[in-house]
Amino acid sequence: MKMTDIIADMILDMFDENNSTVQIQRNDLASQLGCVPSQINYVITSRFTPEQGYRIESRRGGGGCIYITRAQTKSTAIVAFINSIGSSIDERSAKANIYNLNYHDYIDDKTARLLIAAAADSNMQGIDAETRNAVRARQLKQMLMAYID
Repeated sequence: MKMTDIIADMILDMFDENNSTVQIQRNDLASQLGCVPSQINYVITSRFTPEQGYRIESRRGGGGCIYITRAQTKSTAIVAFINSIGSSIDERSAKANIYNLNYHDYIDDKTARLLIAAAADSNMQGIDAETRNAVRARQLKQMLMAYID
């Protein structure tokens, strides 16, 4: 098992049904696992993203710590993803995030297929890339908002 998988699993194990926020002392966790603190940062920034239903808060001073809060409901996770989209998203990023929502069971298979089909570049032939990505972001946000209503 890779060190990144071990770190991610250890962080995930800190969550339970009654605890949607965990506090991590980066240096303590790194020394406990025998890795460098930057590996902890990498795992947190790559595997605990808003698109995956997590919010990260970092506190400095007094040893510092990192709080990771997990979305408690599917709607919360989807809204977090909607908020992370911004004003523009390319096809590849949209698909990756839709697959991720589906993988975590925030959306079902049929919805994922519909969203992927709607986000395809082929739907917007003849439109420049900047406009296409802006339209895709607005459409994706609207479709996801309709999904959670």
